[in-house]
Amino acid sequence: MKVKLSMQTYTWICYAIGFVFIVSGIMKLMVSDFRGMFASMGLPFPEATLFLVAIVELGCGILIAGRLYIRLAVPPLLLIMFGALYFSKLPILFNKGILSFAFEARLDIVMLILLLLVWQHVRGKIVV
Repeated sequence: MKVKLSMQTYTWICYAIGFVFIVSGIMKLMVSDFRGMFASMGLPFPEATLFLVAIVELGCGILIAGRLYIRLAVPPLLLIMFGALYFSKLPILFNKGILSFAFEARLDIVMLILLLLVWQHVRGKIVV
């Protein structure tokens, strides 16, 4: 069964996605705790990576909230979400178990689903 998102629903989903990524990008730029977190993940050039992720989150979040260039804004955020799951949540699964992983990854998983929903809406292929 094919279902299209109503324009109002689509707009609110874009606002929610934009809000999460705009706040996340600002926090990464302002709070120094993220530097240590990125350094502890073993990422190459952790400070540059942190800055790049923050700017991409901020920029793409603004674009999605404004419903502009969705096709260009969603893929980088999907990559960031998969990276967040891989680098920061997967170790929780192996060290603390599935329940802790599910709790810690809940926002990441919801954002992945919403990003995919918006991506499919833009491409005209919503299937529910």
